[in-house]
Amino acid sequence: MQERVIEMLRTVYDPEIPVNVYDLGLIYRIELNDDCTELAVDMTLTAPNCPAADFIIEDIHQKLESIHGVGQVFVELVFEPEWTKDMMSEEAKLD
Repeated sequence: MQERVIEMLRTVYDPEIPVNVYDLGLIYRIELNDDCTELAVDMTLTAPNCPAADFIIEDIHQKLESIHGVGQVFVELVFEPEWTKDMMSEEAKLD
């Protein structure tokens, strides 16, 4: 199930940056309870005042809810630790 969640997160893009939120390093935590009825995701943004924040969070929420077998989805926006370019995957850095 974790792999399906990551796969789905890789379909969510920051509209200002042509890289998905997972490879950007914006996803800090993915936690599923034992029966997959609850999925919790902690994420951040590249900047606290990101104008696309609401769009990105809603896109993540909708896509994760669409995964067969997942119940409730909770997306928590956090700013600790602060995001840096070092959190990006090597592939994202090349993009």
